[in-house]
Amino acid sequence: MLAPAKRSALLLILGLWLSAPASAQFLDDFSGPLKKDPEGAGGWAFFTGEGRAVMDLFQGDGYASIVVDASKDRRGVWWALIKRRVSDRLDLALLKKPGHALRVEARIRTSHAPRRVNLHLNTQRTTDFHSHLMEYDIPDTTGWHTISMTTRGFDAGPGDTVNAQLALMDWGLRKYRLDVDYVRVDVVETALAGPDKGEPIPYHPPVADPGAFAVAVPVAADSTVDLEDADINLNGWCVQDAGKRTAVVTAGGTRLVVLRWDFGVFAGKSAAGPGLLELTTRSLERDIEDRPDFGLVRLVEITGGDGRWDERTVTWTSLLAGRPADEVLDPQMIIDWPVTGGDGGKTYLTIPRPVLQRLLEGRALGFALRTLGAINASFYSRESGDGRLCARLLLNLRK
Repeated sequence: MLAPAKRSALLLILGLWLSAPASAQFLDDFSGPLKKDPEGAGGWAFFTGEGRAVMDLFQGDGYASIVVDASKDRRGVWWALIKRRVSDRLDLALLKKPGHALRVEARIRTSHAPRRVNLHLNTQRTTDFHSHLMEYDIPDTTGWHTISMTTRGFDAGPGDTVNAQLALMDWGLRKYRLDVDYVRVDVVETALAGPDKGEPIPYHPPVADPGAFAVAVPVAADSTVDLEDADINLNGWCVQDAGKRTAVVTAGGTRLVVLRWDFGVFAGKSAAGPGLLELTTRSLERDIEDRPDFGLVRLVEITGGDGRWDERTVTWTSLLAGRPADEVLDPQMIIDWPVTGGDGGKTYLTIPRPVLQRLLEGRALGFALRTLGAINASFYSRESGDGRLCARLLLNLRK
């Protein structure tokens, strides 16, 4: 039997424990067996959309593996996600208190890189499925990466159904794997939770003010290459109007634009945030009807092949330098975006900070601009006029 003093101390501790807020959290560390549920209530739901990719979810050695086969897809606009109801483990009343928010965290490993994944939280009332969603750039396949997203203004309370999602989007046209070590969701006190892990990237953020960037770097080399006429240099590509020729680079059909910069003067520098690629339109041809994921330009990283190509001699064949196309052009786009029409129209494509950093360090070799759906988009090249209308990269550097 406990002495009176020890019994009183134990009762005091028990009373304090019972009166303290519960440690409300959801955690699945995939130690097995893997729980699946098409409804996402008692286990993980998983499904794909938009394209022709198919997926499955497997139990690994202390982790789950998301396997996606996109080899029968054609357009590269598919998505694949896992989804789990987490609200039954959370004290959602805490979200109504100032200084509290919902945080989702995962530890992942990818089969291909660089690739982006996204984290998303929603409820049964969510209509904007791009809200409370962040993307994360995974730079390598060699290690595990922890990522997290803390919500702002997430509208949920007692009685709501809260779902957590982890997704792959537009990774390419091969077979891919994403390993997941754990997923956890907590109601956190933001002042104590610390910054998010990884580098959250807003999905399709509003275009920043071009005047907000201190550095503008004109393209050092630009050209048009053709996947069909793969051995022909098209650096003389032009628009011809009533005897006048204007030098342009053009994306459309089997043609794509390649862009390269010289960042030697910025050696050792770091990008301070996202930037913009500025393109100036010479002409635009497209269908009058707007369709989802159609009639856009698609910007991708050049990650391999001939990194020192000369615009006067470059062809699709020489750019590849004997490598497969998806080892030269990253199959996952940086962004798909509409072109601003009209001669002199400005199109601004948002470039995430990790992509800018790869460019500055030479780990990315430039950009390629292709099309998504039927469109012909011509932009002023370096050779046009005095070069003031060529492609420019706008960014800020850390001091």
